[in-house]
Amino acid sequence: MNPGSVQELLQRFPLFKDLTDSEIKPIVQLAKNRMYRQGTHIFMQDDPLTNVYFIHQGQIKIYRTDMQGKEQIVNVLQQGDMFPHMGFFRKGNYPAHAQVSEDALLIYIPIQLFEEFLVTNPEVCVKIFRILGDKLVDLQNRLEEKILHNTYEQIILLLIRLAKNHGKKVNDTEFSITTHFTNRDLANMIGSSRETVSRTLTYLKKKDLLYTDSIGNIVLHIDKLKEELF
Repeated sequence: MNPGSVQELLQRFPLFKDLTDSEIKPIVQLAKNRMYRQGTHIFMQDDPLTNVYFIHQGQIKIYRTDMQGKEQIVNVLQQGDMFPHMGFFRKGNYPAHAQVSEDALLIYIPIQLFEEFLVTNPEVCVKIFRILGDKLVDLQNRLEEKILHNTYEQIILLLIRLAKNHGKKVNDTEFSITTHFTNRDLANMIGSSRETVSRTLTYLKKKDLLYTDSIGNIVLHIDKLKEELF
């Protein structure tokens, strides 16, 4: 990819969208790109933290494994997302595995070189901190969901979040989740079981709060689902 294309792509990401051309050009010079095939790992949990990645195309599954080898999905990322969110400003190892769910073209920036650039460009550093602050608020909200809500409510909140991040509006009251997730994927996102998710989805369908369309996408009645939380 030529520098002009890389700059155009990076400026689509929230992290860099407020930077001027002169501010982002040195960052473009640090950036590299690579195609990753479905099923491959970009990095493994506890590998040394070396790069931060930006998804130009494809889909990436971020997940952790516990001592028993059980998988918990942290997030499913797609075009326009970056990972790990706090990678530029922490030392140590990657906190989770990153596996390619769909063939992906990634731009990546070596952390050490980027941090050296920020030391000499504090105005850029301030802009980036503001964006990362928004990410922290989102993570805090997800933690509160886990602490303050029962499993039934967590599944509803998860579906609403997936509709926002991986869906599209069908009409004034319905949203479709256009990325396919298995019941096990959904369970792994909130630390539940596949059976619990399956029972809950069946119950929500019986209550006419969601349905599956002709191509297999889950369609949500958002307002009705929100009423279940009160």
